[in-house]
Amino acid sequence: FLCSSAGDPPTTPLGNGDAPSLQPSELHNPHEALIVESPTIGYIDLDNASYTAPNTGGRDRILILTPLRDAAAYLDRYFRLLSELTYMHQFIDLAFLVGDCKDDTLKVLQDEVKRLQAPSGLFRFHSVTIIQKDFGDDLSQTVEERHSLKAQGTRRKGIGRARNYLLYTALKPEHRWVYWRDVDIVEHPATVIEDLMNHNRDIIVPNIWFHRTGTDGKEIEGRYDYNSWQESWRGRRLRSRLGKDTILAEGAWCKLSEIYGLSPSPIA
Repeated sequence: FLCSSAGDPPTTPLGNGDAPSLQPSELHNPHEALIVESPTIGYIDLDNASYTAPNTGGRDRILILTPLRDAAAYLDRYFRLLSELTYMHQFIDLAFLVGDCKDDTLKVLQDEVKRLQAPSGLFRFHSVTIIQKDFGDDLSQTVEERHSLKAQGTRRKGIGRARNYLLYTALKPEHRWVYWRDVDIVEHPATVIEDLMNHNRDIIVPNIWFHRTGTDGKEIEGRYDYNSWQESWRGRRLRSRLGKDTILAEGAWCKLSEIYGLSPSPIA
């Protein structure tokens, strides 16, 4: 670039008393010219993004997100289930956030990922991202304490913060869907991604079913994970009187239903 010198503008009179010069003094600008086609400038058009049904042969990019804490014991089964997914793995990205662990979750995860993504692997995914971030959460991981009503405020805030970090770090413009998946799922239909996508909803929540043996030896099973619901008019009225930081969460569900007037209906 050629520019006028700051100390010698174009109208500076010549030294011999003649009329001001119309020719500017020349100063070389050492900065490189900005090239519009430069790879440092990105343009993303999301207006034309549209859903592609799996049964039509379309393949949208999927991002599977899983936060992990003291989860080493679950990872072997977790990856075995992921390997069974029928949705084409080259269109799936995996991302994990590991934080506040007291066990060897990170090492076990790294070993599983290396095995899964080996060049000779049959079930390789498009990419895997591991994020490590501690939040100082020391809440016990026992079932009793994690699901106690009094622990829900602190626990839910911690979960929300971890999920936000994971989502904001891993999500890319090319991802069409985000699939949040818990590490302790023990069974699923291999077509779960296609099944959810075929509903073509912005947000869809699958039913979760639990089964376990009680301390008395009896078999116990039923619906699990009331983390989404449809509020009743009583719940909305109560919400209008609560502080903005009050968390309505699962726990002793019969008590919550009475207190908050919630209906445990799945949403789609």
